[in-house]
Amino acid sequence: MLDTAEPLEGTRTGGAATIEREEQRQLIEPGDHERFAHYVRKEKIMESAMTGEPVIALCGKVWTPGRDPQRFPVCPLCKEIYESMRGGKDDDGGQD
Repeated sequence: MLDTAEPLEGTRTGGAATIEREEQRQLIEPGDHERFAHYVRKEKIMESAMTGEPVIALCGKVWTPGRDPQRFPVCPLCKEIYESMRGGKDDDGGQD
């Protein structure tokens, strides 16, 4: 019979410590590293949300929105096109 108060013969007790920390998970899906937040007219986003129809971004990407765009970097091409549409104005409204 085995006495549970004493360790098994031949076993070692190591000097390892356990560090406890909360597990933090980020909701990342496959392919997220390839995703961008694209520029689309607000009314088209609302229409897509109601009808399920895809939208077309300034860069030409066609998709049905469904993810939080704040989780992704802005599409460089959409940003470039948007800035050129603004007539090259600075962020301060074009004032020097």
